[in-house]
Amino acid sequence: MKKISATNLTRRAHLKKSAKLLGFVLLMSEIDIAWGAKILGVRVWPSEDYTRITLESDTPLPITQQILTNPDRLVVDVQGLELNPTIKDLVAKIKPNDPYVSQVRVGQFQPGIVRLVFDLKEPIKPQLFTLDPVGEYNYRMVFDLYPATPPDPLMELVKSSARKESALAKSNEEVDLIAQFATKKEKEAPKTPVAQAIPEPKEAPATSKYKRLITIAIDPGHGGEDPGAIGAAGSREKNMVLSIAKRLRDKIESEVYMRPYLTRDGDYFVPLHVRVQKARRVEADLFVSIHADAFIERNAKGASVFALSQMGASSTAARWMANKENASDLIGGINIKTQDRQVANLLLDMSTTAQIKDSLQVGNSVLRRIGSFAPLHKGKVEQASFAVLKAPDIPSILVETAFISNPQEEARLNDDGYQDRIAEAILRGIKEYFSKNPPVARSVNS
Repeated sequence: MKKISATNLTRRAHLKKSAKLLGFVLLMSEIDIAWGAKILGVRVWPSEDYTRITLESDTPLPITQQILTNPDRLVVDVQGLELNPTIKDLVAKIKPNDPYVSQVRVGQFQPGIVRLVFDLKEPIKPQLFTLDPVGEYNYRMVFDLYPATPPDPLMELVKSSARKESALAKSNEEVDLIAQFATKKEKEAPKTPVAQAIPEPKEAPATSKYKRLITIAIDPGHGGEDPGAIGAAGSREKNMVLSIAKRLRDKIESEVYMRPYLTRDGDYFVPLHVRVQKARRVEADLFVSIHADAFIERNAKGASVFALSQMGASSTAARWMANKENASDLIGGINIKTQDRQVANLLLDMSTTAQIKDSLQVGNSVLRRIGSFAPLHKGKVEQASFAVLKAPDIPSILVETAFISNPQEEARLNDDGYQDRIAEAILRGIKEYFSKNPPVARSVNS
């Protein structure tokens, strides 16, 4: 028998050990590929429009869904995932005031499959889709839970402004009576100097030129998954512009002949084309989008007002800002597979010369009012192809209240007094425009 040396034995043992180690590594690699995905974050964005649930992961994960009734539930299976504390956090993120979800249950359905069961408050139409990495986000699984019977925003607006409609109608009736009285007195008055002694009727109120309520759609930019620009101190554009928009809403509400409509009234994302559609559904007379953007140069400062352009941007900065704002859908996350997207693209190509002309007029009025107390980035209304300004039949402007990327202007945007002055300036500009361009009466009150 051939004698085996101690050196050969040591080498053979080493090879066996290496083989076992290699096998272990390969096995762990397979496990990691199958179930090694990490959930980086879970977020919930409730609103009256819809509730959005987002799961962010380091790799794309397949998802399947089914709707169950009696009671209403949405069941979602996430494949390639093991239960972990991060995804369990989803349970605590569902709040009692969520309009559509009462609670969520999370469990390990099978090895490598996590099941999410959403107990619903009413029937829904879910849209589930995935998003590739963009901006600061990794892969995202998005669950948009829309109500099966969505509310009609126009009817809601009509209900909320019923008293104001009645008051304006009464005011117009009084104006008509005053006019009739004046005409009658003029006909009956004798053609003598005594006629001069007849008392003149009281002057008609300023609102007499408005035969119906003027609807102003206020559009706070960004929201939800899309924070907008972020300042050096951490301020988020979506929060600042929502605060300014609510101030403007309250000021418009105090006007007897106007009513406001917010495209979003909380921290949730609204796609650009949906903002336009919302304004059209409530038959808005004006669309005002409010922003507080950033620029590549930190010393950029001053407020700006933009209108739509069909002929290209009026400046390099305007083009840059439009491109940045138009990328909002990528950050916020839209389901590009829905049929509504085709309709939206058609809608956004229907912009008219008349709309742009009116937008420039109201934009100039607003810009002058803001310039009375705040620095302006440009002394005239700029133009660029902002997607959110492309309603074909509604004058539309975008107001950049200041540059959040400028530390001094970021601090100003955080000041309640400045926010209020910006809202007041926008209101005054709107009032100035409509005093010269009162809307025509509609055949059916709305």
